[in-house]
Amino acid sequence: MDEALIRSLTPSVLTVLGRRGADFAAAEDAVQDALVQAARLWPADPPRDAKGWLVTVAWHKFLDATRSDAARRRREDLLDEQPAPGPASAVDDTLQLYFLCAHPSLTPASAVALTLRAVGGLTTRQIAQAYLVPEATMAQRISRAKRTVSDVRFDRPGDVATVLRVLYLVFNEGYGGDVDLAAEAIRLTRQLAAAVDHPEAAGLLALMLLHHARRPARTAPDGSLVPLAEQDRGRWDTGMIAEGVGILQAALARDRLGEFQAQAAIAALHADAPTAEETDWVQIVEWYDELTRLTDSPVVRLNRAVAVGQADGPRAGLAALAQLDDSLPRHTAVAAYLHERDGDLATAARLYAEAAHKAPDLAERDHLTRQAARLNNHRRR
Repeated sequence: MDEALIRSLTPSVLTVLGRRGADFAAAEDAVQDALVQAARLWPADPPRDAKGWLVTVAWHKFLDATRSDAARRRREDLLDEQPAPGPASAVDDTLQLYFLCAHPSLTPASAVALTLRAVGGLTTRQIAQAYLVPEATMAQRISRAKRTVSDVRFDRPGDVATVLRVLYLVFNEGYGGDVDLAAEAIRLTRQLAAAVDHPEAAGLLALMLLHHARRPARTAPDGSLVPLAEQDRGRWDTGMIAEGVGILQAALARDRLGEFQAQAAIAALHADAPTAEETDWVQIVEWYDELTRLTDSPVVRLNRAVAVGQADGPRAGLAALAQLDDSLPRHTAVAAYLHERDGDLATAARLYAEAAHKAPDLAERDHLTRQAARLNNHRRR
């Protein structure tokens, strides 16, 4: 059975059932039952119209489940008045699913899991592997999310900004198990950007492409992190960078600037520099100023301090950093970097070691520990 085909059809089949009156939880259960039947029958007898087959089988599964529940007799009468399933529409109508899965009543983790299941067509096992949690834990999370949105109609207007944030969360999960979530987020965002006339959807797609283009150079053969300034730029995907820059330029031309476009502009400036030394840090600071105006995010201000340290010198960066709460994630690591550039190696080594203890994952902890060791070794010579 063609897994890619199934994943592409699942959202639209789910949407068809929603239009016919099924609540989200019941529709999702029915679609999963239809997929199980497809896995059993299709290898020997594949249908000519795969989507039509799935819609018909899933609809019957839903009706069977509804009729078996005595408490839903009145609802069953209403459902029986719906037109019988006919040929499935060729239009990929999944946009409402994005909004449903990004419902404000859901936690970010639940919204991401539900998006991957309903829109991405991933199995519970695949999502659990990507998040490095037991399958039973992920199944419970998805079940709770489905119950939360079970009474939400598919035709309610949604908030594009919320959907984009959920997709950005998916992208930042990166890779785990047998599912590349960064690539999956790009696929879903590309689909969304084609369906909505929104420059921030294009901005997010451009941002993802520009970041993903650098992925091959981000780690050394031993799995250790490689900082941006030390990456082999010959390993960057120039085709993906060109696509991201083109999408960004078209979005910026609409003069409706948003935070994802501003972040993508910063990523584009990094991608455009032939070497780390030739990076246009002055313009990057200007874009961080725009981003600060749009979001007033402490994390943005932290990244801006790094850029100021590059554009105007490490002491200017440290002055910008001093205005921020030192409990911010990565604050200590940024302080270590700026002190090193200012020549204060003893303070930098101490701060790198301190930052290593606060690091959220093993790869970053190892990288910061090596930085501290490098400076300590240098000082002993």
